[in-house]
Amino acid sequence: MKNNQSKGNKILFVSMFLLLVSAGLFAQVNFTGTWAYNESKSNFGTSQFRFASTLMTVVQDGNNLSVESTMPSRDGGEMKTSDKFTLDGKVCENPMFNTTRKSTLTWSEDKASLNIASTMNFERDGESREFKTAATWKLAEEGKVLLIESTFPSPDGDIKTTVAYDKK
Repeated sequence: MKNNQSKGNKILFVSMFLLLVSAGLFAQVNFTGTWAYNESKSNFGTSQFRFASTLMTVVQDGNNLSVESTMPSRDGGEMKTSDKFTLDGKVCENPMFNTTRKSTLTWSEDKASLNIASTMNFERDGESREFKTAATWKLAEEGKVLLIESTFPSPDGDIKTTVAYDKK
């Protein structure tokens, strides 16, 4: 009887261990927090266009992600934006400048980073132009730094940037 009970306990222990390990391996990162721009950790590469929020408040709750951003405006003041996304791969629409940004968010296979593919259409001189960006969000330094790696087209080829934010 003791031998069967011991075997049962071992099987239960191994099952629980495997369940906990697999849950940890596939748990998605949570980006919730208030994040302050860190210029020294950011890299804009060859881009002369340095567009970054100075402060972001991110709330990730279940399948929803909301981002409140503060950035400098052209007149020297501040501009605030509020974006809402879902984390299920469906297209999300948010206003951006004088257009709508359509974004699709998908997790990396290991759930350690979030990929965001966005498209905006602009009208200029009677012509419609499409602008696409790709961004990857990931945490570094034990979750204390949010890195947003972006790629966007330019006439001279794709530009890659990394914008870093420290958790407050």
